[in-house]
Amino acid sequence: MHRVDGLDSQILNILQDDFPADVRPFQVIAEKLHVSENEILDRISALKECGLIRRIGGIIDSRNLGFYSTLCACKVAEDRIEEVAAIINLQKEVTHNYIRNHELNMWFTLTVSSPDELLTVIRHLEKLTGVSIQSMPATKLYKIKVSLEIGSKNDL
Repeated sequence: MHRVDGLDSQILNILQDDFPADVRPFQVIAEKLHVSENEILDRISALKECGLIRRIGGIIDSRNLGFYSTLCACKVAEDRIEEVAAIINLQKEVTHNYIRNHELNMWFTLTVSSPDELLTVIRHLEKLTGVSIQSMPATKLYKIKVSLEIGSKNDL
């Protein structure tokens, strides 16, 4: 397991709260922390390898760009979860896919250009997986930002 040190903590905090909008964001982070860009990239790679970072990417407000998004859920037999997840994850319109402890145990989001396209994608996935998919479009949008302050030098 990777031991997070003070520099890792600083990197993680910047990635969450102050990611630079720059052509070379990791160079900007490196300059801010007085290390090389390669040091930042190496540490981020190590944090990804040990599972502390899953993904680095932007969050786009698809509604403001004219897209339609919905939360989908389906009931998948335990022995088919990996198979069905792999099929769903191949769909370019899928942005998240996760398992929940619920009768409908596989949940994922779809973002498409129209309600008609949404139905087309869902029917296609149902045909490929043999699983019935429920669409649950948001009726009210809540935007919650979670930022976890990662340690201090005294804690590490």
